[in-house]
Amino acid sequence: MGVLMMDTSCDRVGEFRGVAGPYWSLRPIGGGTEWEAEPEQVRPVDPIERLHAETARANARSRGEWL
Repeated sequence: MGVLMMDTSCDRVGEFRGVAGPYWSLRPIGGGTEWEAEPEQVRPVDPIERLHAETARANARSRGEWL
């Protein structure tokens, strides 16, 4: 799993994918459609947020949602 960031504008955790013009590209944990976030609205996840995101990903994989 890459660097996890919290987009505070929409309260979503995503993997940092790179810079696209003035925005940062984030991707949902385990895949999906990337979204763009304003850098000033993004911060590194804290340990609890990381644990929650990793647990959600593992649970989804166990249900066959993210393979």
